[in-house]
Amino acid sequence: MRLTRYTDYALRTLMFLALKGDELSTIQEVAGRYRISQNHLMKVVHELGVAGLVETVRGKGGGMRLARSPELIRLGDVVRTTEPDLDLVECFGSEGSCPLIPHSVLKTAVRRSLEAFLDQMNEYALADLGAPGRQLAALLMLEPRPAGGFSRAGSARRSRH
Repeated sequence: MRLTRYTDYALRTLMFLALKGDELSTIQEVAGRYRISQNHLMKVVHELGVAGLVETVRGKGGGMRLARSPELIRLGDVVRTTEPDLDLVECFGSEGSCPLIPHSVLKTAVRRSLEAFLDQMNEYALADLGAPGRQLAALLMLEPRPAGGFSRAGSARRSRH
């Protein structure tokens, strides 16, 4: 299984925003720190906003920040939101024309494995990714903010929403 670049950018953006706390960040700032495409990131941020994960503020001095506490953002849910096609094998997709589908043990095994992966990802919240908060902030040339939720890292693990 391989997650898309889109999901990678979504997770990295959420981590960045958690490090910044309540302070607004811009797409330009995030794209510059990660050296990624602003245009691609705009699409990612839009979807994160629609999903209720990111709050955007328009106008001069505007930007974005987390819409929820990092403890409430489950990684598996982010993956489910950002991955357009979780059909791991073409034959099992909605448009597949595989004659094996009605009696496929493989389909069941793959589906259960995917669900186990996503359930395991949901054992972690965005706040858990902040355990090395100072090191992450240093890599991105940021000052970690106490209000960012990463200061409480580790407390969210296994505390399902």
